[in-house]
Amino acid sequence: MVKAVFPGSFDPLTLGHMDVIRRAAKLFDQVVVAVGINTSKTGMFSTEEKIKLITDDIQEFENAEVAKMPGLTVEFVSSIEADVIIRGIRNVKDYEYERDIAELNRQLSGVETVLLPAQAIYQDISSSNLKEVAKFGADISHFVPKNVSELIKLKTK
Repeated sequence: MVKAVFPGSFDPLTLGHMDVIRRAAKLFDQVVVAVGINTSKTGMFSTEEKIKLITDDIQEFENAEVAKMPGLTVEFVSSIEADVIIRGIRNVKDYEYERDIAELNRQLSGVETVLLPAQAIYQDISSSNLKEVAKFGADISHFVPKNVSELIKLKTK
C-alpha cells in the first residue's frame, strides 16, 4: 500500500488543489491532505477552518483524508509512515522551486516527491492572488469550491 502526503497551506483551497487530490487519489492507495502553516504567508483562514473545508470537499474520495501538519513536511511524512510527497506545479517557476524542496526533503529523510503538472485550466490559479483580489470584492467562485467561495464572501464583507 502506497501512502502519499499532499502538503500545503491551502489558504484558500482551490480547484487546482482539488484536481491534484483527485488525480493523486487515482494514483495512490491513500492520500493525506496535510494542512500546514506557511510562515511566509498571511492566512485568511484558521487551520481548523481549512481542515473543515477540505474535509467537506474530499468526501467523494474514499482513500483521502485531511490532517493537521504542525511542523516540517518530512517529519509529518515520517510520523504517519507515508511513502511519498505529492506537489502540484503550474509552471517552470513552480517546477524549479518544488524541485529544490523535493531534493532537500529527499536528503533529509529519503522520501521521494512526485510532481503533478497542473492541467491548463488551473495553471493560472494562485491562492495568494485569489486572496488578494477577493479582498477587493472580486468574484472568485469559479476558482474555488463552493464552500470556500461562501466563506471568503463572509470574510471579505
